[in-house]
Amino acid sequence: MLRIVASRVASAMVPRVTATSLVGVQSTRASHGPKETDEEFDQRYVNFFNRNDIDHWEIRKAMNDLAGMDNVPEPVIICAALRACRRLNDFALAVRFLESVKDKTGPYIGEIYPYILQEIRPTLDELGISTPEELGYDKPELACQSEYHM
Repeated sequence: MLRIVASRVASAMVPRVTATSLVGVQSTRASHGPKETDEEFDQRYVNFFNRNDIDHWEIRKAMNDLAGMDNVPEPVIICAALRACRRLNDFALAVRFLESVKDKTGPYIGEIYPYILQEIRPTLDELGISTPEELGYDKPELACQSEYHM
């Protein structure tokens, strides 16, 4: 009997969500302000990567944000990010960023990734950064050959 009374008292104290409160939340979430054009988006990231006081955490955060978006970064953004990696002397981060860009191309890897490499090749040569394919990172190092193909 005590359990029944306690559960009814507890359920009476729980705030109820009404339909009017949900409508207010939905309308607030839908208003995000003005939309950003593609050029403004590119320029925002280029300006961010070109900052002189950028540190390792900030560059990784920006790269992670780019990797989480549903687009492939433009070559100008990639070049700015590679220059930021070079300013920080972080070669490994530059190669990992190129790997993430390659992964972002998805099923269009044969069309988009060669174009990106063609566009960023002068920057790669200027900074002395190798692509994952040049380093041999595109193939597993310790993969065993299948016994059916021996």
